[in-house]
Amino acid sequence: MRRDNQTRNVTDVSQFLVAARGGHLPNVSWVVPDETHSEHAPATPAAGQRYVTRLVDSVMRGPDWNSTAIFLTWDDWGGFYDHMTPPTVDLNGYGMRVPGLVISPYARRGHIDHQVLSFDAFNKFIEDDFMGGQRLDPKTDGRPDPRPDVRENAKILGDLAKDFDFARRPRAPDVLPLDPAPGPASRPGA
Repeated sequence: MRRDNQTRNVTDVSQFLVAARGGHLPNVSWVVPDETHSEHAPATPAAGQRYVTRLVDSVMRGPDWNSTAIFLTWDDWGGFYDHMTPPTVDLNGYGMRVPGLVISPYARRGHIDHQVLSFDAFNKFIEDDFMGGQRLDPKTDGRPDPRPDVRENAKILGDLAKDFDFARRPRAPDVLPLDPAPGPASRPGA
């Protein structure tokens, strides 16, 4: 953001919440938690889950819900190492798998996506939707960009559009509590 002089587009999360509640969400938003809510130490998973739930619930309660897709993912996975070798895509390669969720009134219910996806799939989905499939190319877009290539064009990269069913009526919001009661896994043997 600093390199391409777009820092004016970075705002506080409170502005996202106001826009969600008022039906004024921009076409694309990237929400990155601060250290208190990131689930990285010393933050707690509970603080991160409340943060994300509050954001998603605000969108679901707002007037933009029926035209929204939320992609929730993590930048790493704090569990054990993956048994699958990451696929080779370019000089940078892919890392280990991380979880991701698609939250939308059009998301396929119970769908598990087995495509090869990466963070580049978010860019591809946005470029397909808002730019008619045209790609932002680091060699031609006029902004400093450290990417070695246009990874959205990688043949191995899946298509997030397959996670949606736009032929069905939009699903109603499923607002979650900020502090849910512990589930049965929290009480083994009960």
